[in-house]
Amino acid sequence: MTGDGRQEPRQGAQAIRRALSVLRILAAGREEGVRLSEVVQSTALTRPTVHRIVHVLIEEGIVERNDKSGRYAIGRQVPELALARQSRTPLLVAAEPHLLKVSQQLGDTLFLTVRTGLDTLCVARRIGAYPIQVLSIEVGARRPLGVSSAGVAILAAVPAPDARKIVAANQVRFEAYRTTMPIVLEQIQAARRRGYGLRDIGLVQGTKSLSAWIRGPDGQPAAAITLSTIRNRLNPRRESEVAEALIGAAHAVEGAISLAK
Repeated sequence: MTGDGRQEPRQGAQAIRRALSVLRILAAGREEGVRLSEVVQSTALTRPTVHRIVHVLIEEGIVERNDKSGRYAIGRQVPELALARQSRTPLLVAAEPHLLKVSQQLGDTLFLTVRTGLDTLCVARRIGAYPIQVLSIEVGARRPLGVSSAGVAILAAVPAPDARKIVAANQVRFEAYRTTMPIVLEQIQAARRRGYGLRDIGLVQGTKSLSAWIRGPDGQPAAAITLSTIRNRLNPRRESEVAEALIGAAHAVEGAISLAK
């Protein structure tokens, strides 16, 4: 503790946090990987700092470099480490039957997305029976909070000052998704008014997405359930039907999580 009662930063904490921020950016690149310049831009760290962190992680087998593309990606040791904990989360267990039920009811693809730090992570996907399906996000896809309807929905359920801090922290990363901090803040306000997140132009051109947030046992928004479809399948009349179904499923998941405690 310092003389005025403030807790001193733990030795080495800054270096660890920087390494984790680099890893999260690399994780968003999935198999394709990310260029070093993109990591620098997204983390706001200097190029020498990013270069040093990445090469230490390469030495430890946590990051790999593709010699042909020059891109960096999460190393094979990471999924091997994850095998130490294979159990599914209570959220995923609680959500699975409701994802299946609503997907069958509405006919379109549903996604379950969780919040992890400043990002969203897709953890489940259920494909509907309608002949045209929107498979815009794969399980494991990671994106900054605010660039998808799921991220907007989650931020809409966060207290406004906290949501603004998260958006400000992610604003450099928004450039890659062709959006800005003012646009994201406006979308969050609209989601609060509606009671759900709506993205008129999905991550894939010609699509539309609607998301309902899910709160954890602590009352904080932990995830979102999303329906993505082609634009003409989500007109204003059907939007109400979809919103009602997703919000109902979100509440059912919240109840199941509470009972599982």
